[in-house]
Amino acid sequence: MRAFTYERVTTAQAAAQAVAAQPGAKFIAGGTNLLDLAKLEIETPTHLVDVNRVAGLDRIVPTPDGGLRIGALVRNTDLAADHRVRTDYAVLTRALLAGASGQLRNKATTAGNLLQRTRCVYFYDTSKPCNKRKPGSGCAARGGYSRGLAVVGVSDQCIAQHPSDMAVAMRLLDAKVETVMPDGATRAIPITDFHTLPGKTPWIETVLRPGEFITAVTLPRPLGGVHSYAKVRDRASYAFALVSLAAVDGPGGRRFAFGGIAPKPWRVEAAEPMGSAGAVADHVLAEAAPTADNRYKLTLVRRLLADHFETGAAA
Repeated sequence: MRAFTYERVTTAQAAAQAVAAQPGAKFIAGGTNLLDLAKLEIETPTHLVDVNRVAGLDRIVPTPDGGLRIGALVRNTDLAADHRVRTDYAVLTRALLAGASGQLRNKATTAGNLLQRTRCVYFYDTSKPCNKRKPGSGCAARGGYSRGLAVVGVSDQCIAQHPSDMAVAMRLLDAKVETVMPDGATRAIPITDFHTLPGKTPWIETVLRPGEFITAVTLPRPLGGVHSYAKVRDRASYAFALVSLAAVDGPGGRRFAFGGIAPKPWRVEAAEPMGSAGAVADHVLAEAAPTADNRYKLTLVRRLLADHFETGAAA
């Protein structure tokens, strides 16, 4: 790990200003991903801005329109256990409890979960080329070991998958990401627009601007209905999704979002009114470009959907 400087801030704007003012600066809260990457010198921050003392960001509060506002510093454990989330947004609780381990969920934050980086083995192996880690160096996963990587939304430059479980549920629920800029301006970014596809610039993973600081994630009014989250993985716990399916069967119809198959949480709204699992899968996978190693993910998507249509809740 390389040397860095450190400071604590107490306001959101001060956090944004501190990171914008110094090239190579990074926010740190739980640090469950950043510190691991810094130890491997994949991330090499020159300055860390500790945001844990920014007041009010560890709270979950109702919004005027009947939704919830989840502070950026709310820990995954606390979010999953909140009675309002468990009652009205159960898919989010299920997704959170399917992720990481209890110890990590005690430290990981809402904003940090959204911003965690891919677990592609070539991203973590600094001896191999990776456009996400070093722009323009190439993609070792192309022609390499790609069993866990993305099958949709990929490009010639990158086939890495997004690792978050929480973000898949947030995508299903039409969350918005609230931020503050160094000049104090704010915005609310629909989560459908928050993460970017790799295209020709896989090192750009979100639409956040330099210094822009996440303050909260807001959820709209509850959808009602039956919520479920199914996660296929190599072991029963502490493993990332090969394929996951977040689903709601509610008064407004069915909704589906997928994890493990794309560089961002994957939802194809046009597929949701389809009356059969096969038709939904055809739309979701219409532009799939799997490798020989991860072609099995197409079958997993179809089987998860078929099981959901058969039972009414993914198992």
